[in-house]
Amino acid sequence: MSKDKQSMVKRAYLIYFGFVLIMCVIIYKTFAIQFEGKKNMFDGVDTAIPVRHTDRIPRMGEILDANLLPLVTSVSFYDVHMDATVVDQKLFDKDLAGLAAGLHKLYPEKSAREYENSIRSARANGSRYLLIRKKVTNQERKNLNLLPIFREGRMKGGIIDNTELIVRQKPNGNLLNRTLGYFKIVDGKEIKVGIEGAYIDYLKGEPGKEIEQKIATGWKRTGQITKEAVEGADVVSTIDKEIQEVAHSELENQLMTMEAASGCVIVMEVKTGYIKAIANLTREENGSFSESWNYAIGSPEVPGSTFKLASIMAALEDNKIGIQDKVNAFGVYQFNGGKLSDSNHGLGYGTITLQKAFEKSSNVIAAVINKLYRSDPDMFMKRLEEFGLLEPMGIDLEGEGAPQFHRPGETLWSPLSIPWMSIGYEYRQTPLQTLAFYNAVANNGKFLKPLFVQDIRRRGKVIKHFKPVVLKERIASQKTIDIMKMCLEGVMTVGTGSDLKSSQFKIAGKTGTAKLPGKDKRYADANHSVFQASFAGYFPADKPKYSCVVVITDPKTEYYGARVSGTVFAAVANKVWASSMEYHKAVNVKMPLSDQSPSVKTGNKKDLTLSMKLLNVRFQLNNEGVWLTTDTLKNTVHLNQISTKKGHVPNVIGMTAKDAVFLLEKSGLVVRIKGYGKVRKQSIAAGELAFKGGVVKIELGQ
Repeated sequence: MSKDKQSMVKRAYLIYFGFVLIMCVIIYKTFAIQFEGKKNMFDGVDTAIPVRHTDRIPRMGEILDANLLPLVTSVSFYDVHMDATVVDQKLFDKDLAGLAAGLHKLYPEKSAREYENSIRSARANGSRYLLIRKKVTNQERKNLNLLPIFREGRMKGGIIDNTELIVRQKPNGNLLNRTLGYFKIVDGKEIKVGIEGAYIDYLKGEPGKEIEQKIATGWKRTGQITKEAVEGADVVSTIDKEIQEVAHSELENQLMTMEAASGCVIVMEVKTGYIKAIANLTREENGSFSESWNYAIGSPEVPGSTFKLASIMAALEDNKIGIQDKVNAFGVYQFNGGKLSDSNHGLGYGTITLQKAFEKSSNVIAAVINKLYRSDPDMFMKRLEEFGLLEPMGIDLEGEGAPQFHRPGETLWSPLSIPWMSIGYEYRQTPLQTLAFYNAVANNGKFLKPLFVQDIRRRGKVIKHFKPVVLKERIASQKTIDIMKMCLEGVMTVGTGSDLKSSQFKIAGKTGTAKLPGKDKRYADANHSVFQASFAGYFPADKPKYSCVVVITDPKTEYYGARVSGTVFAAVANKVWASSMEYHKAVNVKMPLSDQSPSVKTGNKKDLTLSMKLLNVRFQLNNEGVWLTTDTLKNTVHLNQISTKKGHVPNVIGMTAKDAVFLLEKSGLVVRIKGYGKVRKQSIAAGELAFKGGVVKIELGQ
């Protein structure tokens, strides 16, 4: 072989091996990149393909009422943009007009021409992120994806709709707004308000981790999950939405009637301390009312005469008085230079018992307590402390206002402090603290911590239950408690609350009227006549189920506690009592059906007679009433008139739901339906008084 030929062969081998070497390097690099990229997905090591771990925030849990109805939920919204540059020219020219028309139909505030021009301009300028719409619902998102061009998807149609914004939403509007609250971070500082703020650690869940990969236009989700997110737990509140709606509406109506500035209502379950309703309303400049501040738990104010319960209890516990002791309520009382007029327009009540003084809310109680404790005011303060009235209760919600008062020996303590304190002045407490004290009396002396949450649930399973919390096992002797229960009932039968008593059940409570201090911090400021009306009590008095307090500030047309706040208390009590099946034995629960009679045994005359004819059933029409009931005698169905006395609850047993609802709503009642078929039970017996707006529950069955 010649030297030239050998040289050519060597060069050919070199070139060949060179190509092989280059191919090996390429193959190696390819596998290395793939390997390193995958390794990075799991351990985060830096490689040629940049990746990162990002948080995946789970959906927050819901806040539910005691019956698992949603009070706060999470709703997904989406920001929709368009990358107009990726759309094929042919498709763009063909369907742009259709896309613009569709956008106009969905969002008519802009014309189709305006939508078309903005898209054309974005495409011409190379814009890849044209805003179409902010915060669209998931349904709107689906509708947008059906439009021309957009239906081609992200890569061909240019729609960018994967930016999810989860918004907390309160489906009941202003109801419970402040108590439900919120959680947010402002300038690095956590702000916790209401139930959501207090239980955010349960609600927010635990974030997961996902790998994102760097691409030319930004970061792309890979779907590689390195840590699963833990969804937020649901918080089941103690609130009963039905009772809440009653409390809210009655308070709002009274605030409007009285032209008042603000007010609150709280309803508590006696045996548990569970808060069943809490409404706080403030008058806005336009005359409407909103929940802008939680007065019930955050605003200590003078309780006025509702505090007389504590004063009399203290004297009874210290064995300083008997409730039948006689006192001279002559109308005007002097205390170390201070003067106090009686509640009876300064006229007094003459010689009366202490029980009668309490029932009539006489200010002679101030003279009695001053005489008993002026030489030892610490003894009086010690009793108040034992009653749980000098310390915050430590509720779970942020912002509980602490009781405000002065102690003997302090600068602002004076010889007038005891008499003023005894009738609810020189002392401030929140309405919730007032309620908790009255609830303790209703609960035979057991002082319970008010609770706003009863369960934490995840996927329907209870993971934490909040049992009643006893702050004080007994605040007073049973003898004292029984005496005060008698006096509180007396307020409602012969005292200041007698106009509020119910013919259906007994109420126990105390009225309160207080003049708020003026700009100079004095109660006698002639230029400042702002009153606060309150009422605190429980019902039914013989077997207490609920306690309730109502406080209304600055009423313009009336200011006495009974007529202002007591009216709201009575309305709430009546409606709660009327809507609770436990207070009413169901009428005609078992109703035997005859084989000879039609399925529907009660209803409208026209419907019943037609049914009889169609079924070929022998019947006898005994009167000309519109609403009839059936009775089978000797193979004949007798149709008899149902009495529907105006203002009274009709008997709807056996009716279809449609007929029952018609009659009950005609009587002014709000109907709640359970089951299907015909009415088998009604919560309020036929013939009882029908309270307008009262809730009646009917159970249906086959």
